[in-house]
Amino acid sequence: MIRVLIADDEPMIRAGLRAVLTTDSDIDVVAEAGDGHDAVELARRHRPAVAVLDIRMPGMNGIEAMAELRRTVPATRVIILTTFGEDDYILQALGGGAAGFLIKSGEPEELIAGLRAVADGGAYLSPKVAARVVAHLAATGAGTLAARRSSARARVDALTAREREVLALLGSGLSNGQIARRLHVVEGTVKAHVSSILARLGVGNRAAAAVVAYEAGIAVPRPAQQ
Repeated sequence: MIRVLIADDEPMIRAGLRAVLTTDSDIDVVAEAGDGHDAVELARRHRPAVAVLDIRMPGMNGIEAMAELRRTVPATRVIILTTFGEDDYILQALGGGAAGFLIKSGEPEELIAGLRAVADGGAYLSPKVAARVVAHLAATGAGTLAARRSSARARVDALTAREREVLALLGSGLSNGQIARRLHVVEGTVKAHVSSILARLGVGNRAAAAVVAYEAGIAVPRPAQQ
């Protein structure tokens, strides 16, 4: 059973998230919060596997709540809920170690697929979020879109063939265990490849590596039924 905490300052959004998540018999919504402070307190109490946090909340926003969760409840992985026009917040959350990013207006199936991926140790970026991140980086002086894609391809080409395979699957939202099964290797081997990939790409977490995979064009959205 995947224990989940939902945090959003809009009651209707929380109700909608709960309604979607409870259609999956493997997901248990153990707590709801209307702000970041309550989210942190409830996470300490209930120890959920995944916290789904609105990026903007009163008092303590999703990024601040995520930082506190990483400090006090490190086993809880974080999915950030966002809307269009919040690109700067997304970049902050990406740098802060969020494991997943979903658009509030996305399909219900994507919410469940993303939550399952993150709970299983993977990273999940909504394709729309990934596209926004890549475009925003290009628009804010981090290089033109063509230049960033060229740079990403060069960084990926410097990986071994096996590391490129692992990165493509990681970028599609698969966990180490799922990648191991797909490539017919032991999970420890995949973990070693992922550590090497992060170091060689110069990124701090799986979600950031997924952005590079999207920029390089080797990652594809994970089908919802997985």
